[in-house]
Amino acid sequence: MRGGAQAHLLEADDGHWYVVKFRNNPQHPRILVNELVASTLLDYLKIATPETALIHVSAAFLAANPELHLQLGTRRIEIPPGWHFGSRYPGDPGRVAVYDFLPDALLPAVVNLDDFRAILVFDRWVANADGRQSVFYRALVRPEGGSGGRPGFVARMIDHGFAFDGPNWDFPDSAAQGLYPRRLVYQSVRSLDDFQPWLEQVTHFPEEAIDRAWKRIPPNWVDGEEDALDRLLERLFERRSRLPELIAACRQARTNPFPNWT
Repeated sequence: MRGGAQAHLLEADDGHWYVVKFRNNPQHPRILVNELVASTLLDYLKIATPETALIHVSAAFLAANPELHLQLGTRRIEIPPGWHFGSRYPGDPGRVAVYDFLPDALLPAVVNLDDFRAILVFDRWVANADGRQSVFYRALVRPEGGSGGRPGFVARMIDHGFAFDGPNWDFPDSAAQGLYPRRLVYQSVRSLDDFQPWLEQVTHFPEEAIDRAWKRIPPNWVDGEEDALDRLLERLFERRSRLPELIAACRQARTNPFPNWT
């Protein structure tokens, strides 16, 4: 897969395919912690992201698949057996086409375009230092509470390894942080009210949900860094009250992403 973490697409024994980031990825071991914490928070907020899982890669599997490795310059880096992070691919990659770009003519027709506003609230909260990434695929879209349906494009928000400023575990802020480069997705924004209910949900985010994220992390991912992770999550919890000002600050970006905000 593309990207600095050198993730690989693997089929797990549950029958699903996962984009797997390895513990010794070139970006930093903390990237996996960030992904796992973010996935738990996003699940609570009901934002459209892939399901995630801890993926166990055995020594036998690695021996049988020698092409599975990381590359640093000319040096081959072996992947250690054990638990790694997996983000579920939306179907069988041999049958489901996944796109990281849609032309402007198709983008407004994405059935869950509201999730771009939802994920901006999240990205501002966690100080995501990476550009907002999403993928699109066709799915049968059923009306809520109804039957039948029609094919349509669905967006999924991916790649949260650089939440908390990636390996730095910090919260730097900038006006452009978390913005999707295709500003067409923000055409409906006219005020802070257009970031509800997610703004309210984060402002009153329960501490026990953050504790749940901590408990999902395999111990060897944070060995010796438990105190640093505690401090990070404490700061995250305290940061909730700043969300309205962090969202409003996006209007100070070089190009205002919310031209209809009055």
